[in-house]
Amino acid sequence: QVQLVESGGGLVQPGGSLRLSCAASGSFFSANAMGWHRQAPGKERELVAQISSDGVTDYGDSVKGRFTISRDNAKNTVTLEMNSLKPEDTAVYYCKALIFTTPISLTPYWGQGTQVTISS
Repeated sequence: QVQLVESGGGLVQPGGSLRLSCAASGSFFSANAMGWHRQAPGKERELVAQISSDGVTDYGDSVKGRFTISRDNAKNTVTLEMNSLKPEDTAVYYCKALIFTTPISLTPYWGQGTQVTISS
């Protein structure tokens, strides 16, 4: 069984910074793409950022230039550095990973979510 464990959410003032981390654990072959999505109240879940196993990144338009995603393949972790935070960044942030549970079986997994609140 694969688990994604997130950490790093919280309350921060506008203009501040936060770092989110997610670690994949359990029995699996390897992690393919890893990333973060978010869901604000009354809105659909949206892509924040994702990174492939070879480091290619993709960002949602609203976070480009402010957020940076990185990963450590040896530790199966993904980190999201969030800067210049705005109230509209307030949401539950979910880690997502595409996991090779076998060399040919690719399965998506989600973390439990971590609350990020931007408020003065």
